[in-house]
Amino acid sequence: MAWIMLLIAGLLEVVWAFSMKQSHGFTRLVPTIVTLVTMIASFALLSFSMRSLPLGTAYTIWTGIGAVGAFLVGILVLDEQVSAMRVLAAILIVAGLALMKLSSAH
Repeated sequence: MAWIMLLIAGLLEVVWAFSMKQSHGFTRLVPTIVTLVTMIASFALLSFSMRSLPLGTAYTIWTGIGAVGAFLVGILVLDEQVSAMRVLAAILIVAGLALMKLSSAH
């Protein structure tokens, strides 16, 4: 159950990062509210997952999901630049996440 909560927390991190971008520095009400609500939910689920997962594992997975997810949203939704170097960086993050998961006893 901790891994499911952590996955959802990571996905919510992507949502709040995107909505924060859409809030234009917290000047637009709806994206600002979405940012704050999903941020709180993401942190809460991360906290619950840390009850049974090691800190380093949980935090690394959470930030990794957020980083790669935000990278993909940037490319797919916001039409941000795609380059071989950026894609390689994302692949290395995913490889690190896989290794972190494999190294966890949970």
